[in-house]
Amino acid sequence: MQEFLVKDITAEDLKAEIAYIGFDKSYLAKATDKFNYRNIKVYGLTPAQANILKQTALSVGADCATHREVITGKIEKSDCILGGSVSQISKIAEKLRFQPFNLKALGAILLDNSYRVPRATKIMGILNITEDSFSDGGVYLDPTKAFEHFKEMVKDGADIIDIGAESTKPYSEPVDPQVQLERILPLLELVKKEKIKIPISIDTRSSLVAEKCIKAGATIINDVSGMTYDWCMADVVAKYGVNVIIQHSIGLPQNMQDKPVYKNLMDDIFLDLMQKIDFAETKGISKDKIIVDPGIGFGKTREHNFEILRRFDELHALGCPVLLGLSRKSILDMQYEDNEIKDIFTVALNSIAIEHNVDIIRVHNVKLHKQLVKMLNV
Repeated sequence: MQEFLVKDITAEDLKAEIAYIGFDKSYLAKATDKFNYRNIKVYGLTPAQANILKQTALSVGADCATHREVITGKIEKSDCILGGSVSQISKIAEKLRFQPFNLKALGAILLDNSYRVPRATKIMGILNITEDSFSDGGVYLDPTKAFEHFKEMVKDGADIIDIGAESTKPYSEPVDPQVQLERILPLLELVKKEKIKIPISIDTRSSLVAEKCIKAGATIINDVSGMTYDWCMADVVAKYGVNVIIQHSIGLPQNMQDKPVYKNLMDDIFLDLMQKIDFAETKGISKDKIIVDPGIGFGKTREHNFEILRRFDELHALGCPVLLGLSRKSILDMQYEDNEIKDIFTVALNSIAIEHNVDIIRVHNVKLHKQLVKMLNV
């Protein structure tokens, strides 16, 4: 038998493990921060700012990676990666309060611990009233059938129902707003008549559809274009004060899967969503009304999608709830005709998302995911 027995422990288990070995309980929280590590990317610092940040990090035993030319001043800006324990990051933030070049503001951001707040994942049920959706196209075109499925998802435990009358799968064609309304409004009338109380989201790129549906009771607009397809969308959302889901995508459904290329996938998504949030705020949309979606399958390869799944929690830094929609998508290799098999893969992938604090999962099978959320809620 080896002389020393060792093992790695996960960050999530740190506090319990430290307590278990008999550590002083009164100092437990601070001790945990010393062993819990963060890697933080800071964008666009001047050489002076980057140098100060690096030296400050080194002074507390942490480190900061910068562009190799920061020390020479030959570049105008450098992204930096700051790495250290939660305790060290807090010490760095405190020291930055006394530094020039507005680094006090950076210190305040570094002290924000909202990323550590546990999240209760909500379930958004998908109701496609379309002819050509990849999973259930044509199944719920009849308002009565759509309403029965709506009620079924409510019974199964959905927190939100997302209704769409235009498929935006790869290579799909736009659907006229009037056709969308002819499909959606009868369903909303049935919901209102039966007095069913649940948040309703409308999956549309059309401001006309959005406005009519808001007047009929919808409280969330889910725009896969991030309010760039119809430039009146932001005005409508602001006018009625509803919530909006801003998604990242490139191109249009007709061409978004034609060899999508990124310089840095997660940076590109992060910065695009940040720009769209800024745009929404200039239009009068309150940030607490915004939900972000990295857009699984919208201008992404299989490899892109799995990278998003592994790293989507980086998007919490945007300060908005994060939605993930991967249900039954063939772009994740769910190449099966049987939806029950697709749901097994969907649950497996969404379990990863839930463990990484996703705020909302958009799914076809509500009942199965409700059981998953309950099981993981320990």
